[in-house]
Amino acid sequence: MLNFIWSFMIMAGVIYGGVQGSQMIGLVADGALDSAKEAIELCITMLGVVGMWNGLMNIAKESGLIEKWTKGIDPFLTFLFPSIPKGHPVRLDIATNMIANVLGLGWAATPAGIKAIKGLAELNQGDKKVATNEMCTFLVINISSLQLIPVNIIAYRSQYGSSDPTGIIGPALLATLMTTLIAILLCKVICYKKITK
Repeated sequence: MLNFIWSFMIMAGVIYGGVQGSQMIGLVADGALDSAKEAIELCITMLGVVGMWNGLMNIAKESGLIEKWTKGIDPFLTFLFPSIPKGHPVRLDIATNMIANVLGLGWAATPAGIKAIKGLAELNQGDKKVATNEMCTFLVINISSLQLIPVNIIAYRSQYGSSDPTGIIGPALLATLMTTLIAILLCKVICYKKITK
């Protein structure tokens, strides 16, 4: 559906530019070329950011730092996911995903998130086509994504010439803290209602 919408918008812009005359079609062509150049420059900048943070996450994982942090947040994981057995490997994947998100490394969090969902699916004892409470809770918390350092937004702001790229840290921390707390509260209320039915 999105492909159809984008195709329609591009064609409509080109046709409108053509109807308006050669000067307008020139502006449309210039806009398309400028946008393509800007997209490539942004991709190169973000590739560097992603490579650096993914590398740091891999170093943290290989050095055992993620495992230590997982033990530190184990009571929190037990509160969020009470039916996951202690010591189960999926707890490490969930913790890795959450730690990467808290550090603002959304792209580094994705592989751990995929492994966590697969692990949670394997623990599903019921209908395999229905997500478990733990799967839904993990997904909602992952989407709300508490971030101490919003690395991606800082990189975007820097790329586009912001005089204070890190000025977003305070508001982003407050916003993501509130969304995460509300997400946890809603998940707990809904899970409790499902259990008591």
